[in-house]
Formats: sequence, structure tokens, C-alpha cells
Amino acid sequence: MLLIYFYQFVLSFFASASFGVLFNAPRNALISCGATGAFGWIVFYLFREGGTDLVLSSFLGALTLSAIAILNSRRMKMPIILFITCGIIPLVPGGLAYDAMRHVVLNEYMTALEYGFEAALISLAIAMGIISTEMADQILQTIRRKLKREEV
Repeated sequence: MLLIYFYQFVLSFFASASFGVLFNAPRNALISCGATGAFGWIVFYLFREGGTDLVLSSFLGALTLSAIAILNSRRMKMPIILFITCGIIPLVPGGLAYDAMRHVVLNEYMTALEYGFEAALISLAIAMGIISTEMADQILQTIRRKLKREEV
């Protein structure tokens, strides 16, 4: 069982790092890009294996990878979008979107609508996970700045 989690981590790491290469990320950021995606995927995978809904699992995975992306961007002094873009790749519901379009071509519109709606919900959950983490970070930074001003 532990070996499966290791495989999931390694494969999602290489998927995210490979997109880092594709997006011309700096070489010293590739490991961080891969780790961001791998940790986000592992959180998603653990919740999915635990029986959590696909949309909620995607939201929690996006929360995790966004938090790690914020930490990596500060630590490496690079834009956060670099880490989020590479890290989000394993969570994107590409298979569902493909199935939706395939059923449109086959004139099976109700099935296509189901797949398309599920892909849209997952995409929305991912976006909300990223936005929530960034908003929480902005609030914490504001509080930290105000507390620092009061000390001085």
C-alpha cells in the first residue's frame, strides 16, 4: 500500500517538473515545481482513497499545492505563478473534459453534459482552493504588517 503512494508521488513529481521544463522554468526551481505538484496530488489521492468526493478532494489538493507554492515562491524569490502552474497539472480534469467532448461528437449530449459539468465543478474547486489560500495569505500578511507597526 505504501508503495502505491510512493509511485503516485514520484509520477506526479515528474509530471509537474516536466511541465516546468516545458514552461521554461529556471533549472533551480524544477525540483520545487515537482514537489509542489506531488504534494498537491498526494493530498488529493489520499482523500480520494479515503472516500471523499472528487470535487472536495480537488479543492483540498489545490489548497495544499497553493500553500506550498507560496512557501516556495518566498523561499526562492520567484513568482508564485511558476509553482502553481506547474503544480496544478496533475489535478486538472483533462480526462473528464476529453470524455465530455467525445460524447458531444457521438451526439450523446446528456452524457456529455454530465462529464462537462463534473469537469467544470472540479475546475471551480481547484480555482477556489488556489484563491482561498492566496486570500488567507494576504490576510495573514496584513495582520503581520499591522502588528509590526504597533511594535515600533
